[in-house]
Amino acid sequence: MAFCTLWALSSGAKADIYTEVNALVQAGQWKAAQLLADERLKTAPTDPQMRLLKSHIQTGMGQFSDAADTLRALTLSFPELPEPHNNLAALLARENRHEEALAALNAAIRARPDYALALENMGDLYLALAAKAYGQALRVSPDLKRLQNKHNITQNSLKAP
Repeated sequence: MAFCTLWALSSGAKADIYTEVNALVQAGQWKAAQLLADERLKTAPTDPQMRLLKSHIQTGMGQFSDAADTLRALTLSFPELPEPHNNLAALLARENRHEEALAALNAAIRARPDYALALENMGDLYLALAAKAYGQALRVSPDLKRLQNKHNITQNSLKAP
């Protein structure tokens, strides 16, 4: 909600830059988007919306460590915004840093308890952890049908759209 408020308070000129950067991102023109984002951040280094866009650009360019650093800094500057916490969790989960991802998702949900995407991501993360645990248990006891069933269910759930 605070993020929406920040967006609403933006001037028309600022809205144009966000629209332009978003259009470049949607077109996969990462370098051009990065140049515009960096230009904006020179004049407004604390702009949370542009910093969030910058992390998205970095992710799109495969700069995952830089994106995580941008999001960490953003969560420190604006802990009340759930999106940076959620996006950081996604990057951490991608690296199998599950405990850190859970902490980031918990921060997102504390910031906005009705943030459906963070709640969904938490469910997905717990599902992935369950599948991993069932897989480990199957290596120890490969003949247990209940473990095979649970492992299959979680694996299939992870593949579902």
